[in-house]
Amino acid sequence: MKRIILITGGQRSGKSSYVQQLALSLSDHPVYLATSRIWDEEHRKRIERHQQDRGNEWENIEEEKFLFRHALAGKTIVIDCVTLWATNFFFDNDSDVEQSLAELKKEFIQLVAQPATFIFVTNEIGLGGTSSHEIQRKFTDLSGWFNQFIARQADEVICMFSGLPMKIK
Repeated sequence: MKRIILITGGQRSGKSSYVQQLALSLSDHPVYLATSRIWDEEHRKRIERHQQDRGNEWENIEEEKFLFRHALAGKTIVIDCVTLWATNFFFDNDSDVEQSLAELKKEFIQLVAQPATFIFVTNEIGLGGTSSHEIQRKFTDLSGWFNQFIARQADEVICMFSGLPMKIK
């Protein structure tokens, strides 16, 4: 049986720790599907800190774009994170929002065709003001539209505020 959970919120809102606890409550051996590219040394350190937060019970998979390639049937999978996953398509497609959104939707549909529990982690980057930079506005649009797409497919949506989960759906 398929189950889709979307965890959203701002940066440092408590998403990671909440998601890890949730996944471990659903499975003794969850999968952590990391979508991030390493952009710089500071980002590498963030990734290493997240890796250290997880214990040996986790199966770790690193995949920047093509998540559906992994056989995950029957497992509980944390996809962390949607925002970085979208970033990979956005940059590879020269900031083309329509192409990136179409490819992301296709990948999402192929991924969740597997009977598994999927826990998607994303950022609400559109809560702030409108950026003066065109590329940032385009990415905010892409991220918001893709988050909406996932939320419509999701069985549950949780928004994190200051470390506290708020059930939306």
